[in-house]
Amino acid sequence: MTGDLIALGPGKVDLLESIGQEGSISQAARERHLSYRRAWNMVDTMNQCFKEPLVVSITGGKGGGGAILTEGGKKIIQLYRKMEKKAEDATRAEGKSLQKLLLTTRREAD
Repeated sequence: MTGDLIALGPGKVDLLESIGQEGSISQAARERHLSYRRAWNMVDTMNQCFKEPLVVSITGGKGGGGAILTEGGKKIIQLYRKMEKKAEDATRAEGKSLQKLLLTTRREAD
């Protein structure tokens, strides 16, 4: 967190990856089933929270505008995914223990 803003989380990293693939905030928003406004607000929050912007807009021309990830944006994705992998590895045993406590079949409602 940076002040009241949440700098990063799984949804924001997913959005960054989609922007990197699509080259567009609006396309990435559609892919992630977000409104453009929501996606733009997420990007704006991330850009405010980090020392350098993670996403920059490209002004429109004949083919329209777009958005690209900065080197910082690419680095953030890599770091976040590494953290996720480490957390998953570190909690694997507990996850298996939790699985054993779950019902194996879902009961039908009466």
